[in-house]
Amino acid sequence: MQTVLYARVSVADQTIAHQRKQAEAAGFKIDVVVSDEGVSGVSTVLAERPQGRRLFDMLRAGDVLLCRWVDRLGRNYQDVTSVIREFMDRGVIVKTVINGMTFDGSTTDPVQMAVRDALIGFMAATAQAQAEATREAQKAGIAYAKERDDAYLGRKPSYSRSQFSDVVARLEMGEAVQAIAKATSLTRQTIYRIRDNRAEAEAALARWAA
Repeated sequence: MQTVLYARVSVADQTIAHQRKQAEAAGFKIDVVVSDEGVSGVSTVLAERPQGRRLFDMLRAGDVLLCRWVDRLGRNYQDVTSVIREFMDRGVIVKTVINGMTFDGSTTDPVQMAVRDALIGFMAATAQAQAEATREAQKAGIAYAKERDDAYLGRKPSYSRSQFSDVVARLEMGEAVQAIAKATSLTRQTIYRIRDNRAEAEAALARWAA
């Protein structure tokens, strides 16, 4: 049996090393890292990514597939739910670093199965909704910057796009502000600003092309 960390980064300020460090800090012992860099989770399904395809070949019953959150597997509801179910059918256990979620196909209890499947659907839907909201906020931020004669950018964000995505994911899962600040190395005030006005926080990144 092995624990395989799947890491995906789509922009320059995200790193594979950060995702591994985050997983190890949460207590996971990783045997293999499989990663895709510069690949969108929206437009490219897992099976069509260069390294994503490897997972389907290498994972066996009893193995653990670990990812930072389900959005690393993808940001398409249909793809993410079908991928997780396929791996569970193979006997692979799927775990997330954020909130320590575990999806195991071995249970036969109908209530546990219903709860598990509902969580999978919720998390996959949240990942897609987050991606769509981010895309719209980016458009709004870019349009706003272009409309200003003086090309006013405002204060440069104190967070990177990777940190922003991490904060949003943790907020969606109900983590406390103090815990998020500690995990992301951001101030609580920054977390509050992202939480209370996510669209503007994303627009600021877009204005600075971050």
